[in-house]
Amino acid sequence: MNQEKEERIKACLQELSTLLYEEADKSKLTDLEGIEKTVRSQVLELVSPEIALFLSNKKQEQSFGKTRKIKSLVGELTLKAKQLQRLSLKARSRLSPLLQKCCLRLSANESYQKAEIEIEALTGVKVGHSTQQKLVLEQDFQLPLALQAVSEVSVDGGKVRLRGQPKAGCHWRDYKTVRLQEIYYGAFFDDNQSLVDYVNSQHLVNPLVCLGDGDDGVWNLVKEFGKTEHFQRWQILDWYHLKENPYKVGGSLKRLKAAETFLWQGQVEETKALFHDCRGKQAKNFIAYLVKHHSRIVNYSYYQAEQLCSIGSGAVESAIKQIGARIKISGAQWNVESVNHILSVRCAYLNGLLAI
Repeated sequence: MNQEKEERIKACLQELSTLLYEEADKSKLTDLEGIEKTVRSQVLELVSPEIALFLSNKKQEQSFGKTRKIKSLVGELTLKAKQLQRLSLKARSRLSPLLQKCCLRLSANESYQKAEIEIEALTGVKVGHSTQQKLVLEQDFQLPLALQAVSEVSVDGGKVRLRGQPKAGCHWRDYKTVRLQEIYYGAFFDDNQSLVDYVNSQHLVNPLVCLGDGDDGVWNLVKEFGKTEHFQRWQILDWYHLKENPYKVGGSLKRLKAAETFLWQGQVEETKALFHDCRGKQAKNFIAYLVKHHSRIVNYSYYQAEQLCSIGSGAVESAIKQIGARIKISGAQWNVESVNHILSVRCAYLNGLLAI
């Protein structure tokens, strides 16, 4: 911008500032916070909408037809049908794309009520909590495709609290979470097939490393990974879950330490032998656990030393904690129909799809 244009802008701004000062509530201009609020309010109401409309109309002649008011980060805009079409606004939408993204970012982290408060505090634009909830329910986020070949997948389950029938109270249900390459998030409620389809939509390395805890539901899903009949999966039982199990049996600390050492080296039979003389129910359960997951217990020491792959499902457990930070906020209860929507928007946020 040349000096002449800069001087013209300064002259216009000086005149504009004088007019706005004359209309301002002088009692609110006693400190910087009051000045900030006053200026922001005036800009959103009187200045930036006119600039935005001017920029829009510069590219085509004034259009005719019905108008729609759109809330935006530059104030409320009144746009006509052709403008709405040219600016790629969705039918019946009352929020600008950037304001929508800001609302979704907040709704992915806070309750809808808090999102209403925060969006107004941060932008000066009021968007009600019911509008924020409706916006989330309208979204259809597509989970991202990995930018690289996927060699590791970890799966685990989380809990969500659902609303019951009137006077029946709430109850907890499971959802499944998958993490690809310790990077990408996906969460699914009552829709295991979509989880399998999402994993199989990736470029999967053969063999594929699959990590999980001792839950049968996790390994039933893992069996479906891979598109071909001869696709191989290296199923690895999470080390950190595994090493906790001997301590549930209790007893001699020396024996428990020996069991952990054997398991660290993948020596299942030697571990079982340590507990054969134990008659307690916990010992029998532990031996049955070892038998059940024998093929998934690897030489963790070797795998870690050679850095062959991860030995724990910490990535997906971290994902569940991060997802739970939204769906388990104090007092949160969800309708069955809305669970996948809130999981979807939270994962979209964690996957970086709501970046601005």
